[in-house]
Amino acid sequence: MNYKVSKTLKDNSKSIIIMIVLWIFFAIVLVAPIGYAIGLASQTGTFDFNIFLEHVFTEIISFSSITRVFDAAYIGYFGKTLLYFTIFYLIVAFIGLFKSRPKHEYTDIEHGSSDWSENGEQYSILSKNKGIILSKHNYLPTNKRGNINVLVVGRFWFW
Repeated sequence: MNYKVSKTLKDNSKSIIIMIVLWIFFAIVLVAPIGYAIGLASQTGTFDFNIFLEHVFTEIISFSSITRVFDAAYIGYFGKTLLYFTIFYLIVAFIGLFKSRPKHEYTDIEHGSSDWSENGEQYSILSKNKGIILSKHNYLPTNKRGNINVLVVGRFWFW
C-alpha cells in the first residue's frame, strides 16, 4: 500500500506544484473578491443576494478587493470563504490524485527488460563484454552450446 502513495507523489510532483500555484491564484483572484462581496452584502445583518451580485463581478474585474478584504469588517468573511474554498479544492485535488494512483506494484515497469535480474544473474546466461549485442551491458555469447537464435526488437544504436 505504501508504494501506491510514494509512486503517486513521485509521479505527480509537478502536478502538486501546479495545484498549489493555482490555489494561490484562485485565492487572490476569486476568493478575495467573493469574500469582500459577501461582506458588503451582509452589512445589514442579513445576506442580500442582489448586493452580492452587484459587487462580485466588479470586484473580480477591478482587483481592488485584494487589499480591502483585510479590513477588520471583512477579514472574517474572507477567512470563511477561503476555508470553504480550500476544503472544496483539497477534496477535488485528492480525488484527482486518487484517480492517478498506480493500480498495482508493477504499473509502468517495462515488461521484458533485464531489470528482473539482481546481482548479475543474467551473466550466467549472457556475457558482459563480447558476443551478439542485446543491450548496452548484455551480450549473447556466440561460443555457447545450444540454440543462440535471437530476435532483436527495437532500434539500433551506433556508437
